Amino acid sequence: MSVLFEGLVAPADTCAEYFEAALRQHDHTPDRFELARTRLVYGERLRRSRNRLLARAQLREAEEIFSVLDARPSAQRARAELEATGEPLRRGEAQTVDELTPQELQIATLLASGRTTRETAAALFLSPKTIEYHLHHVYLKLGIHSRDELARSLQA
Repeated sequence: MSVLFEGLVAPADTCAEYFEAALRQHDHTPDRFELARTRLVYGERLRRSRNRLLARAQLREAEEIFSVLDARPSAQRARAELEATGEPLRRGEAQTVDELTPQELQIATLLASGRTTRETAAALFLSPKTIEYHLHHVYLKLGIHSRDELARSLQA
């Protein structure tokens, strides 16, 4: 059984030793993607164990490596986990529409076309609160503050 797998299935109080051993093994290989993947799952495990500060360190490293490797889905997953730890998205770094989840993109498209929050909610069988929640994340990810800016971002 691999050390990484052991870390995934070990109890929360002992999983760190397995993940640390897996990270030490990565020191002897050139595969940066696998290193980032290990850091990502380690960070996810730490976050779920309510160890947000240690999780952030692992998730930041993973996100950096994935971004350098242009592994967008993995980088996005690491950013989502970072955000779930309570770390705000970096302001001033406007992201692209590619960074939006499919649901965020669908909501943004409907709202940018002129629909109201209630109309969008009805069209997607969601509550207006859910629409507002996703819209907030769209604004953060795109570095925008209004629906006019949203429409311009989606046209670009």
